[in-house]
Amino acid sequence: MELNIRSSHREEVEDMLSMLPDDILLSILGRLDMTTAARTSVLSKRWKILPWLLNELAIDVKDFLPVPRPKPIEAEHMDDAMASLTKAIRSFLATPRSEAAISRLQLKFYLVSNYPDVIGPLVSQAIDTGTLKELDLAIVNETKPDDCYVEEMLQQALSVGRFFSAYPSVLICLTRLSLYNVCFAEWDMHHILFDCCKELRYLYLSNCDAGGLSAWKIHAPGSKLSVLELNLCFLGRLEVLRLPMLERLSWDGWICPNAPLSLGVVPTLTELCLISPATANHKGFKLSEVLSDATAINDLTLSFQGEKIWIQPEGKQLCTAFNKLRKLSLHDISIEFDLIWMIVLLEAAPSIRILDIEIWEHPCMVDDEKRRQIFGERTCPSWKVSEFTSPKEWLLKEIQVTGFAPMEKQTTFIRAVMERAPNLQTIVLRDHQPCDYCEKIGSLPRSERLPAERVFPKVKHEQDMVAKQLMRDIVYPHVQIVFGN
Repeated sequence: MELNIRSSHREEVEDMLSMLPDDILLSILGRLDMTTAARTSVLSKRWKILPWLLNELAIDVKDFLPVPRPKPIEAEHMDDAMASLTKAIRSFLATPRSEAAISRLQLKFYLVSNYPDVIGPLVSQAIDTGTLKELDLAIVNETKPDDCYVEEMLQQALSVGRFFSAYPSVLICLTRLSLYNVCFAEWDMHHILFDCCKELRYLYLSNCDAGGLSAWKIHAPGSKLSVLELNLCFLGRLEVLRLPMLERLSWDGWICPNAPLSLGVVPTLTELCLISPATANHKGFKLSEVLSDATAINDLTLSFQGEKIWIQPEGKQLCTAFNKLRKLSLHDISIEFDLIWMIVLLEAAPSIRILDIEIWEHPCMVDDEKRRQIFGERTCPSWKVSEFTSPKEWLLKEIQVTGFAPMEKQTTFIRAVMERAPNLQTIVLRDHQPCDYCEKIGSLPRSERLPAERVFPKVKHEQDMVAKQLMRDIVYPHVQIVFGN
């Protein structure tokens, strides 16, 4: 009896779904991974054709890996996943689509065995016949950067180059490209990415370089690239000479003794993110020189990963570059550092509306001799705040501090900002974000290993005490102090 009730209920749900129009059902299918969407074709004759009517497809090789996902992912796992992915692509692209073209295909795959020689012709044919309009391609690799040697990166570059050379149509409608573990020393990266990929708008490179800490120069006046993201790409320097449509540039993990970046003609660049722990031999650089030709930036993020501050002290030299700055994010500042030096940056950018600060305190990063050999001593910034004062009124409306603790260094800084910012409305104070590495080593909670002044106030009476301390004698009592999670 119970089985009959369950069966009847399932049929009622299926009937209700089947009553929905195609566009709603397709919207639902579009939110599922491709393996799940394809399985719905067995529900009924109507459902059988629905997955093949989707005008946006996302086919990710990792959806075909075993569940739970194996660690590590071995060669046989990748081979089996690619076999299934190839069948899926053949099913979706080799079958004539009389109803609708594919407006966008998101495709992630491994360059293993002969599967690319099956995928390449199918994708090329879809492009050549007008069935496929835009391609979002990720050629993924499971080797971790620390375990990836130059020989493997050169081989990956050779495989990527062969794929693009064999199937040039793929480059024609390529709008997004993600590459992993590629050394371009023997491959004309600039020609492929900027001369052949005429429609490329998004480029992500992880653990990619030009060989031997060589510089990478980009001069692409005809490029449509709007987003460039680099992750652990150890270039000697990135020189963006001309990218007229670039809007966002992010570089996480660079190793350069001086300035890692120079910017030329980038009139639409509005968002810049630089993330790196400076090594011991890093000399620091003047941010004003890097941004001298990039005067449209309104969102700037600098992350120091708990190590020394790698920008050199400046004041009025930054005013031109900061002219349109609306949000300034200063992340991973060592808990040992004074914060008052940030006042100089705020003086140079009175147009900032949001100041976002994250404090770094991680026991998983042991301050031992090995760390000091690589990164050097953590030295507190020595900027002279009194040397530069802007004549303009600050427009700052919100301060966000993640990793807040009621230490004198932090409260003194916040009060100094409050005294200078007549338009300030909100101060948001948050605890540290969880760290997987700290949890993995079994680190005790901060409340058990740190003094009270270094611990986020979680109970109301502690928060009230902090708020009272910050607001004491402040002439702008309208500021709201919010304690977040």
